[in-house]
Amino acid sequence: MRHKLLVLLLAGAMWLPATCFGEKLTLMLDWFPNIDHLPIYVAQQEGYFKEQGLEVKIMSPSETTDALKLAASDNVDLAVSYQPQAVIGAARGLDLKVVGRLVEHPLGVLLFLKDKGFTVPQDLNGKRIGYTVPGTEEVLIGAFAKINGVKDYTLINVGFAIVPSLTADKVDAIMGPYKNYETIALEDAGHPSAYFQLQDWGVPDYDELIFIAGPQAMSRKREAIKGFVMAVQRGIELARKDSGRALEAFFKGVPDADRALESRAFKLTLPYYAHHQKHDPQRWQRFADFAAQYGLIDKAVITGPLLQSWE
Repeated sequence: MRHKLLVLLLAGAMWLPATCFGEKLTLMLDWFPNIDHLPIYVAQQEGYFKEQGLEVKIMSPSETTDALKLAASDNVDLAVSYQPQAVIGAARGLDLKVVGRLVEHPLGVLLFLKDKGFTVPQDLNGKRIGYTVPGTEEVLIGAFAKINGVKDYTLINVGFAIVPSLTADKVDAIMGPYKNYETIALEDAGHPSAYFQLQDWGVPDYDELIFIAGPQAMSRKREAIKGFVMAVQRGIELARKDSGRALEAFFKGVPDADRALESRAFKLTLPYYAHHQKHDPQRWQRFADFAAQYGLIDKAVITGPLLQSWE
């Protein structure tokens, strides 16, 4: 009797939907866990992924460019990346889909110490300008300089030594620091900062952080990916509705995080989390056309096919 019952139970289990056991997704972040990723950890800690029938494994890359490449090559199901990198990847022939949005406006700025007294980009004529990510930031500097009449500047790769490069006067400004982090670090070091927002000075607006999937993941796990995106959006909505609860969920998911720093960064980041998961094709195309015009990519890209609509 028990044998027959076991057979029936096993046979029944074969017909259960995969989500009953938890569809597994792997997610590669763009960098180490930080407050930019808060909605992901909220979705994890609040059970939003579980409600979608998902088990999400969150990983960190060795380099900021790794995540997109790993997703496009289907070594991970999903990646957090940047709109400029997605456009560059598409121009290089990577097969990718932009499946969701995390941060909907640029956080990277052209940062400098406040006592430099710069008020317009032309004040950077003849100055030393640092950059953080080779292959992207120095090209953005070139476009920014051309648009705004900045001439005779010297480029210096500072890597991620942003704060010491500015405070030791090794450079006059740096392209690429985040206004929700490095401004805090400089203030704590006794050096108030200021910055030029790129979208205020001729660079088209774009999504700072997006979710990327490769072709196999989209084919095999389409509904799971849709569920992931919806769960993250719920995480964003909770962050706006109950910021204290959302912040505690982040710290539970990332227990080693600097609570003081991340709490301050959260206040600066909250307005920039995506308000919805609808891509703006015209906005994407404007940035791609800009990228082609100023040499960020070698050939024109039509961005419409990159964008996944869940409607």
